[in-house]
Amino acid sequence: MKTRRVALCGVLLAAWLAWPVVTVARNLPAAVEAAAGPLRLSGEGEMRWLGFKLYDAALWVEPGGVVASAEHALAIRYARPIAAERLVETSLDEMRRLGERDEVRLARWRGALERALPSVAEGDTLIGLHRPGRGASFWHQGRLTAHIDDPALARAFFAIWLDERTREPALRARLLGLAEPQ
Repeated sequence: MKTRRVALCGVLLAAWLAWPVVTVARNLPAAVEAAAGPLRLSGEGEMRWLGFKLYDAALWVEPGGVVASAEHALAIRYARPIAAERLVETSLDEMRRLGERDEVRLARWRGALERALPSVAEGDTLIGLHRPGRGASFWHQGRLTAHIDDPALARAFFAIWLDERTREPALRARLLGLAEPQ
């Protein structure tokens, strides 16, 4: 009997470890789909920092579209609480790292990002919809937080994940469907 329990526990543990770790919803909220139209899942992955899981991410793209020119939505489901100020500051720091040097522009962008990015709790989902050449819209838990009519800000924000110089190239590859999910 004890041997069976140990074997069963081993099988359950192996199954749990093999279970996909990405837990972003398989469907976008109705409000996002209404704004964007139908989008298809391109890829998904998770972000870890120093071994700690920060979030799961999924990228949705117009059917037949290419991320560089087609509307696309990035959904991020957080694994831990993060203050709005931290989300905004980290976003701006990454934009600087990717080459944005105009501090006046960054200060203007800070205000827009403060409206778009609220504090998140564990399990919360933020979704950004990028409309190349037009701007972006953001939702927190399915509720619209902001429309940003600044194509340069939208491009810089989504580049954090999708630019070839991203800090997380493995996550980028998974989001773009160039690598297997974790």
